[in-house]
Amino acid sequence: MRGGNSDHSGAELDVQLSRVAARAATGDSDALEELIDLLNRSRTVHRMVGKMLLDQDSVDDVAQEVFLSITGSISQYRGAGKVSTWLHPIVKRRVVDHLRKQRETIPIDEPAVPSLRFSSMVASRAAIRDAVAQLPEKYRTPLILRDLEELPVAEVAARLGRPEGTVKAQISRGREKLEKILGDIG
Repeated sequence: MRGGNSDHSGAELDVQLSRVAARAATGDSDALEELIDLLNRSRTVHRMVGKMLLDQDSVDDVAQEVFLSITGSISQYRGAGKVSTWLHPIVKRRVVDHLRKQRETIPIDEPAVPSLRFSSMVASRAAIRDAVAQLPEKYRTPLILRDLEELPVAEVAARLGRPEGTVKAQISRGREKLEKILGDIG
């Protein structure tokens, strides 16, 4: 049972989700509970969130927010198309909300330049990995430690044996290079 529900093929799961969601949309609280359970066991919501969010540690948290949103908006489900099609805008809104909250919590000592933080990007993880791999090591390592591992600049500098000012400049330059690489891809 790798990452999904082994009892159902994708098509069978889609049919079951549609039936249960249609019942839940009529106000059937048992069906709503069953829908949430099916989505959770099949990891459907988690996979959707994971495709939009780089910070894999946040996937469970955002998925829980999606489940809460489903509970509040199931009455709007009309049964047209797959449940995942109906879920997509909900997932997207919750991911965007999560990223906004993260951006609001960035410490003031961060450089005030237009830059992209790994944790703030909604993009293909493969594209990000490829773009990061293209960075020169002197930018790649500080950027990974700061933006993915979320270490304070002082700790990044200590680990790399470099002055803090140098590390800040390398992170900033790495972000700029990453943004350019990603811009060239898109």
